[in-house]
Amino acid sequence: MTIAVTGATGQLGRLVVDKLKRKVALEEIVALARDPAKAADLGVAVRVADYARPETLDAALAGVDVLLLISSSEIGQRVPQHLNVIEAAKRAGVKRIAYTSLLRADTSPLGLGEEHRRTEEALRASGIPCTVLRNGWYTENYTGSIPAALAAGAVIGAAGEGRIASATREDYADAAVAVLTDEGHAGHVYELAGDEAWTLADLAAEVSRQAGRDIPYRNMTEAEYAAALEAAGMPAAFAKLLADSDRGASEGGLFDDGRQLSALIGRPTTPLRDSVRAALAG
Repeated sequence: MTIAVTGATGQLGRLVVDKLKRKVALEEIVALARDPAKAADLGVAVRVADYARPETLDAALAGVDVLLLISSSEIGQRVPQHLNVIEAAKRAGVKRIAYTSLLRADTSPLGLGEEHRRTEEALRASGIPCTVLRNGWYTENYTGSIPAALAAGAVIGAAGEGRIASATREDYADAAVAVLTDEGHAGHVYELAGDEAWTLADLAAEVSRQAGRDIPYRNMTEAEYAAALEAAGMPAAFAKLLADSDRGASEGGLFDDGRQLSALIGRPTTPLRDSVRAALAG
C-alpha cells in the first residue's frame, strides 16, 4: 500500500511523515511538496505536488492508495486548490482520502468553516471513500504567542470565556497516522479535540504560574484584537482571521468534549501545562 501526504514540508505534514516511518516501510510513503528540495531531509520518496498547479498532480498521485489531504494554507484559495487534488485523485484511482477539516465544520461559527464545508461536500461528491478529520485548534496557535505575552505583560484575545478544547500538532498527527494505517475508517467523520478545555484566562493563569509573574488575560472586542495584532506587525488579513477565530471561540466554536481524539490515538491528549512548559523552555 502506498500512502501519500500532501503539504509534507509543513509543520503537521512533517510530523505525519515522521510518524508514518515508524509504522510502515519507507517505500510505502510518498511525501508531496510544492518545493521538493525542502522535503529532501524526510527520508522518503518525494514528488512535486502544487495544489494550485493541476498539471503537477496526476504524476504526484500515480499509484497512491491512500492520500492524506492536509488543507491548504492559502485561505481564500482552498476550495479550488482542494478540488484540483480531489479530481487528480479520482483520475489516479486513489482508494481513500483522509482530509484535515475543522472541528464541527458543518456548524462552525468560525469564518474558516466555509472552505472546509465546501471541501467536505466535494469529497462526498467524488465517490472516493473518505475519512474527515475535523481538527480542533492547535495548542501551538496560542502558546506561540507566549513570548509576546511575557513582553507585553498580558495575554490578549477576543475569546471571552469561550472554552477551547485544543490539542497539539503531535496529537493530531498521531490521529492522522492511525487513520492512514488502520482499516475501518472510511466513511467516518471524526470530531477531534483535546481532552482538556480551557479559557484564555486559564492560559494566562498557567503562564503566570510557570513564569513566576502575573500575566493577566485582557479581553478585547474582535475589532480591537485585530487592530492590536496588526499593530504588532501581523498582516491585516491574517489578523482579521485570528480575531474572527477568537470570536468564534467565544461562541463555543472551539469546544468539544467527545474525546474522539484521545480514543483514536489510544492515549490522553497533551495537557495545556505541558505545552506552556515547552513554550517557556523555548
